[in-house]
Amino acid sequence: MIKNKTLTPILLAGIFILMLGLSFAAVPLYDAFCRLTGFGGTTQVSKEPPKVVLNKIVSVRFDTNVNNLTWDFKAKSNVMDVKVGQVNKIEFEVENYGKDTTYGVASFNVSPSSFGKYYSKLGCFCFEKQELKAGEKATFVMTFYLDPELVNDPTTKNLEDVTMSYTFFSTDYYKKS
Repeated sequence: MIKNKTLTPILLAGIFILMLGLSFAAVPLYDAFCRLTGFGGTTQVSKEPPKVVLNKIVSVRFDTNVNNLTWDFKAKSNVMDVKVGQVNKIEFEVENYGKDTTYGVASFNVSPSSFGKYYSKLGCFCFEKQELKAGEKATFVMTFYLDPELVNDPTTKNLEDVTMSYTFFSTDYYKKS
């Protein structure tokens, strides 16, 4: 009987510590899972281009939006036909038509979401603070390729077009006091 009285609190404390540790690890583990699997349309970040370029063409559509900013944001080309494995660059034009300096951060998603793990960025302005002074115009460049492995995946091998949707969000965090 005494053994059970001391074992139960130790067991409960162990479970508590385990659950606390898992709660802190949940966000980085979920992020790693999404990057590895492309879950939810999470795209990949790459350091080097593939060594193979296929003759398969995929139309990549670029959708641009602004949330709570006095910015005009658009892709120089709304659609690009790209070869799978070929490195491509797309330019985005941004203009602050407001009267104040403002700050924004762009996030994105890809549709269909199963395509995310095959959309690899070599360089992107995404998730970085961008500052535009009143009336200022800027050009942001994204360099990307479509991973040749997409032709081996039954969920993506027959896709002929995908959509990359970018939204610039205002961020009060970066405003100067």
